Amino acid sequence: MGNEIKEIDIVILSFAQTEELKQVTIDCLNSLMAAEDPELIRFNIIIIESQKELKPFQYKYGQTIYPDQPFGYNRYMNIGIAMTSSPYVCLCNNDLLFHTGWATKMIKHFTNFPELSSASPICSVHHPGMMGIEVNSGLRMGNTIRVEVSGWCIFIRRTLFNLTGQLDENFIFKYASHDYMNTLDVLNINHILVTSSIVDHLDHKTLHGQSEERQNELTTDQAVYYKKKWNYRRGKNWKEL
Repeated sequence: MGNEIKEIDIVILSFAQTEELKQVTIDCLNSLMAAEDPELIRFNIIIIESQKELKPFQYKYGQTIYPDQPFGYNRYMNIGIAMTSSPYVCLCNNDLLFHTGWATKMIKHFTNFPELSSASPICSVHHPGMMGIEVNSGLRMGNTIRVEVSGWCIFIRRTLFNLTGQLDENFIFKYASHDYMNTLDVLNINHILVTSSIVDHLDHKTLHGQSEERQNELTTDQAVYYKKKWNYRRGKNWKEL
């Protein structure tokens, strides 16, 4: 990588309804900043906060935005993407813990493979325990959600958006990752799981804090639009629900 500082835009979605959930975001940011040498990696961090009552509170290390628009996972991610301009952008949930060197290892592979545009880090809890994929087991190409695709943390070469356009804002939460991967598949763009880059996912800390009605709105109700969009484009890699 040399001595040149690599800049990475980080977009984090947060919903600090409680002090516990606010601390989840704080812990995420602390682990992010502790994970890399600032002389080598510079993070430009945008936190999109859905708890409007927190305004004008600003999280440490980044700029906190309180959008006027109603929540939508892709809508809020698009706001963060539009506010940033670095060659790499990482789209993140707030319930993450970043391990040392995670970004350095990502950048290494993006540098070595100029055609690589999309990748995810491994979760040292989920992947070995649920998927049988071990840390440091090499690169894995694939487009299966929660296997090669860690939807909670997607690392993207910004030029990819020249091909895909912005994220589909009809997806307010569930199936946003499925839609993203189907879009890559239609464009014949590969996605890689980088098993040397570790970012642990605390698994839906925020979602589980919502009412049952709201959880259904964010998950089950999204299936109707997803099927409408992708049923007629079925192919061998189409993501079934």
